[in-house]
Amino acid sequence: MKYFYVTFWMLFFAHAAHPLTVEEFEPDKTMIYKTVDETELRLHLFFPPDHKASDKSPAIVFFFGGGWKGGSPSQFYPHCEYLASRGMVAMAAEYRVASRNQTSPMECIKDAKSAIRWIRENARELGVDPDAVLAGGGSAGGHMAAAAGTNTAFEEEGENLSVSSSPQALVLFNPVFDNGPNGYGYSRVKDYWREFSPMHNISNTTPPTIVFLGTEDHLIPVETAQEYKRLMENEGGRCELYLYEGEGHGFFNYQKQAMYTETLLEVDRFLSSLGYLQGEPTL
Repeated sequence: MKYFYVTFWMLFFAHAAHPLTVEEFEPDKTMIYKTVDETELRLHLFFPPDHKASDKSPAIVFFFGGGWKGGSPSQFYPHCEYLASRGMVAMAAEYRVASRNQTSPMECIKDAKSAIRWIRENARELGVDPDAVLAGGGSAGGHMAAAAGTNTAFEEEGENLSVSSSPQALVLFNPVFDNGPNGYGYSRVKDYWREFSPMHNISNTTPPTIVFLGTEDHLIPVETAQEYKRLMENEGGRCELYLYEGEGHGFFNYQKQAMYTETLLEVDRFLSSLGYLQGEPTL
């Protein structure tokens, strides 16, 4: 018995000393979805076990956070790997940001819409159901996903606009909803904020949405998320809002294992309720 306890605590502390990092996760494939001048933008794909091009799996694409200025698609690698294990083709997208490409937030939305459209256009090669393409993201990336599901502006010139860039459902982590005069980033988008702000473009076609937010988020007020939910429901839409007491911005990331697991379980249940996942969660 003494040996058991010594061994248990040695293993426990060894695990605790090992940092949880997204570098532990490796995409199955990387593909270019868009080229702008000399900039190539890629999707990092995670496939379900034994996936084939002849399959018609649901797909989800995630957009990283970073205030439209920076960030990395690897933020959502853990989410992608788990959802792929549950039967989805899950992807983490690159997009243009100010620090690397000297672009505005408008280009971020254009890239998000391009990624969703590209997935539909290449659904047969990817083994994806073009009528089951979802989007998600965190912070500014959550804004991008929400904007793709709400507004009708900011489509990239030269693309086939007969292919929809709107996702079928949204998975949003502390998303930026309000870009109005009292909202986030207004000074950077004031010339086009009304078309840009998801809060101001909700309609009866806004996709079913799940939202996660900490009550101590210093960027996204709880009242904003509650108002977004109210407006969606007024239009007859579905918006599930999960508030986490005392949690701040980015509380859902993989490094914060308890909240990562809890929020991802709710994502699983939400997607299962829409028919995109089958069976019980495996976390």
